[in-house]
Amino acid sequence: MTASINCAITFDFDQVIPRRDSGCFKWDSNPRASTLPMFVADMDFQTAPAVIEALQQRVEHGVFGYTWIRDEYFEALTSWFQRRYQFAIERDWVLPTIGIVPAISAILASLVKANLKATGVIVQTPVYHCFFSSIRRSGCEVVENPLQLDDQGVYQIDFDDLERKAAEPDNSVLLLCHPHNPSGRVWRNDELQRIGDICLRHQVIVISDEIHCDLLFPGQRHQPFAALPLQYAQDQAQSQTKTSPEQISAWQANCITLHSVSKTFNLAGLQIANIIIADRQLRSRVQQGLLAHEIQGVNPFGVEGLIAACNKGEEWLTALNQYLFGNYQLIEQFLQQHLPQLRLYPQQSTYLAWIDCAATGLNGDQLAKRLLEDGDLRISSGMGFLPDSNQRNSYIRLNFACPRSVLQDGLTRLAKVLG
Repeated sequence: MTASINCAITFDFDQVIPRRDSGCFKWDSNPRASTLPMFVADMDFQTAPAVIEALQQRVEHGVFGYTWIRDEYFEALTSWFQRRYQFAIERDWVLPTIGIVPAISAILASLVKANLKATGVIVQTPVYHCFFSSIRRSGCEVVENPLQLDDQGVYQIDFDDLERKAAEPDNSVLLLCHPHNPSGRVWRNDELQRIGDICLRHQVIVISDEIHCDLLFPGQRHQPFAALPLQYAQDQAQSQTKTSPEQISAWQANCITLHSVSKTFNLAGLQIANIIIADRQLRSRVQQGLLAHEIQGVNPFGVEGLIAACNKGEEWLTALNQYLFGNYQLIEQFLQQHLPQLRLYPQQSTYLAWIDCAATGLNGDQLAKRLLEDGDLRISSGMGFLPDSNQRNSYIRLNFACPRSVLQDGLTRLAKVLG
């Protein structure tokens, strides 16, 4: 099944691209050639045609020396944010880097140096596992604000607990996953507002990792955390309550946005990401951290990939999101028919299915081991999204960014083992 836009442009996401023996971590790191990998978060689709064309042109140039990031890069990025999120970022706010995970480590190290007694970093678990390693390697401490499942099986933020954790003087940063990985939960504006108010009141800096923000299901909208007070100012334009420039300035001085096209356009190997900081003093501190960790030197292919993606990749992305949502619906239907004892999280974004397998009586690690050994299916254990190896859950995370035939194969293997 292909995905089309306006009945004119068609992109073939059903095409199976052989990735084995291509130096691909996802496909070449498995114990057997027969293993189907549905774990690490990259896609099995070719990127947007415009990106491929831009990279081919860059290869034809034949010279790959040190890279100077030209104006066109910043113009493409700022235009992307303005078109998709009505967020007017300025060029000076943008600090290019090689990736979000190393950026988190460098940012935390730079912020902790200024306040060695406040090394606690709040995270809302379960959450992306690299948060834990980045926090610890930066000399910081993981502080959990565990998400709570409501009666509908949807994660909710425990704001009372967040208030307590933010009020503790040892805690200086909240590392926000927005949208949330592994659940694909899109945080609402009112939730973001409460997070921001709590953190601003207690002088806890918010680092908002928004790497999945472009991968949205129908009807969903992403609100950049840093732009929220601007959005409220627009919403309040006809009311007596006003958001003052001072309030906006204070909010932006307390937050850092992380963004990359790597998940959106399957460009993780090009190692390109951006840190966006409106406040000059905070930006200067972070920039010093990037220099200290020597992670500002990006490569020419990352630059060209971002420019082409942001300028010419939007129609492809729209088709991709349609296809991903179709894959999610296939998982939902398959589990209802063949594995009704499993519960698929009602996600709103990303391409990572979060599945509750408590009915099996196995924890995430046991499930991952059994699926690999008995089904030749490699998935992510849900236990990896908790900071303590002694913590238990019975979730698995399954990557469905693949052709539908490959997804069907993976689901059949899942049912063979757990059915």
